[in-house]
Amino acid sequence: MNSSQSNHEHLHYGGLFRNRRFDFFQSLRFWLNAITFDNPEAAHLVCRLIPAQCPFARDVSFLGRILFSIPPLCKLNPLYDELVALRFRALTFLVEAGEDVSPYC
Repeated sequence: MNSSQSNHEHLHYGGLFRNRRFDFFQSLRFWLNAITFDNPEAAHLVCRLIPAQCPFARDVSFLGRILFSIPPLCKLNPLYDELVALRFRALTFLVEAGEDVSPYC
């Protein structure tokens, strides 16, 4: 074992070197990216559950003056990109099916 390798043994998997330990978030990422839509009800549900903008971003004001701003914290979510992509796939499915997506924008 050379000095660049840690105590974990590595596996060659799909062109990537990975640790043998289970990566929970990577499994969730694969699962979320594999979701496809075949009925409008499921796509509408996803669009309702995943917001278009980060709901945590706020301006805190007092007497009409902004005291401070809370930045969007959604990027701290390890599955943020996958959830945004899932919502986009749902919106795309609805548009291609001729559904109205204006309530979700």
